[in-house]
Amino acid sequence: MAYDLVIRNGTVVDGSGAPRYRADVAIAAGRIAEIGHISDGARRTLDASDLIVAPGFFDPHTHYDAQLCWDPLITCSSWHGVTSIVMGNCGVGIAPCRPADREVATWDLVNVEGIPFDVLNRGITWDWQSFPEFMDAAQRRGSALNLGFLAPLTPLRHMVMGDESMERAATARERGEIKALLKDAVAAGALGFSLTRVRQHIGYQGRPLACRLADREELKAYANALRELGKGTIEIALNQDLALVTDEEAELLDFMLTQSARPVTWLGLAPTSGRGDSHVETLYKMAPLIARGGIPQVIAYPSEPQFSMRNPFLLASIECWQQVFNKPPEVQKQIYRAPAFRAAFREALKTPQIFAGRFDRVRIDEAGDAALKHYEGRMVAEVAHERGADPLDTFLDLAIEDDLRIRYAVANRGEERLAPLIKDPRTLVGQADGGAHVDMICMAGYPTYLIGTWVRDKQLMTLEEGVRRLTSQPADLFGFPERGRVAPGAAADLAIFDYDSIGCARRPESRHDLPGGGLRLVTTSRGVEYTIVNGEVLYEHGRHTGALPGQVLRSRPLES
Repeated sequence: MAYDLVIRNGTVVDGSGAPRYRADVAIAAGRIAEIGHISDGARRTLDASDLIVAPGFFDPHTHYDAQLCWDPLITCSSWHGVTSIVMGNCGVGIAPCRPADREVATWDLVNVEGIPFDVLNRGITWDWQSFPEFMDAAQRRGSALNLGFLAPLTPLRHMVMGDESMERAATARERGEIKALLKDAVAAGALGFSLTRVRQHIGYQGRPLACRLADREELKAYANALRELGKGTIEIALNQDLALVTDEEAELLDFMLTQSARPVTWLGLAPTSGRGDSHVETLYKMAPLIARGGIPQVIAYPSEPQFSMRNPFLLASIECWQQVFNKPPEVQKQIYRAPAFRAAFREALKTPQIFAGRFDRVRIDEAGDAALKHYEGRMVAEVAHERGADPLDTFLDLAIEDDLRIRYAVANRGEERLAPLIKDPRTLVGQADGGAHVDMICMAGYPTYLIGTWVRDKQLMTLEEGVRRLTSQPADLFGFPERGRVAPGAAADLAIFDYDSIGCARRPESRHDLPGGGLRLVTTSRGVEYTIVNGEVLYEHGRHTGALPGQVLRSRPLES
């Protein structure tokens, strides 16, 4: 028979963890039709000699919910061999949403996911209200990649409770209505639901993000919805300190696993300042819950987050900083000048926080005022010493002097501390936040970084295991056994790459390509020669072919 596409002479790494082998791969009607020595012809043939033919990478943790409206290529994930993504994470999103609630939903994304309000205001199309309509709108619009959607709990609560969703737990009647909306979303194809318990996640007007106020009766009802439907996964931003899980946090994970009888993936595990190897010890503490399906997410790309004092996301977990958000610049500067604020900040840093107050690691990356340019590339502690001032005061004073334009970065000095988490097969690699924190970080290139750096250069694991961690493992967690594999009958999603050159830029670059010219950081890839989605070539030697072959991935019942 004549196939649509035949990939010849490639080395197949099939996503299962099995040893690589050389074979041709034939594709017909968006599926892998045959693997082996293929003599039949095809409408198109690709020569994959000296290349790896792997399943397309499956990114389980993104925030492209809004970016879908203006960027059908879903950059920069699509540059890195990614063929499927899951969004709607961390309990925040833009569906369901009534017209009257659009400002609230937009500010929630600003505060939690670090996407500027002007960008969202210009870019979101709002051609939906319900969650099923949101998924249908994405299908109509077209995309480069396959799109999976978790239903975030915050907008579900907004839809039923309105403004009071940010003030209290739901009543029994409201619980029932929210549960019904959730069941409608999952029945229509949502992959489950998401929530957060992290203090850093604040919403509209600096109030708690609505899903943080859901009590145990609510969470039981929503978890039971998945049990009743027999499908779906829960994603939860669980722990305040990424190196530790408290007994209370572990008990909540246990509760969600028990009430849903479904997998729960949680955020997350990472080394944090002053915690030594606590992140590794926590992995073993959580082993019984992991064995029951409570899967921790870990990062593979060692980022150096940038931030400005207009949107100081890294400091949002500190209570005295929550008054800063969504305020005009002049009001923010007044707060930063106030001795009482500085005293409260100083006191808060005595307790471990996400932002640890290590000013010897806080770098001045960019200054707007020419008079401050000579500080760029230097650490705040060094500048403070030179000025004869306190580092905390210098940190705030520099921002005020630069009219809040100054951009700081937290220097990363612990890449090797990630290795035990990445290597452990019990973790889910991929806490990359593609589409979020757009002017702070870009970790969306983690698949090419994992293969190029952790697998090839550092030899942390075999290529076969590295590919499995990026493909079949996340695809299986979200219920897509026909994705993440090179096998007859599987969806023809493929990443074809040069193992000797595959990689990701170590430091992001700045681009002003968001709606209205907004700034974002991106990471470019190298070595990905072809990306194929549902049997169509999406990228060829780094160039987009014009195709938009992605589909909305809809959940279905799984075998018990």
